[in-house]
Amino acid sequence: MMKKFSVNDHVRWNSEVGHVHGTITKIHTKDVKFKGRIRRCSLDDPQYEITSDTTDHVAMHKGEALTKI
Repeated sequence: MMKKFSVNDHVRWNSEVGHVHGTITKIHTKDVKFKGRIRRCSLDDPQYEITSDTTDHVAMHKGEALTKI
């Protein structure tokens, strides 16, 4: 089953520096250019734009990479 999240959900994900926490700011359901690359998104498989709690870093991940906290 696909994980679904909402804007303002607080989530964590695993990155190359360990677990990172942040807040979902946007949900993309159509293909979008993000940091110079096309990210494939759909209603059935959205990607979530997340702002880190500790830095200004913005990341984009599929729901399967996220855990709600």
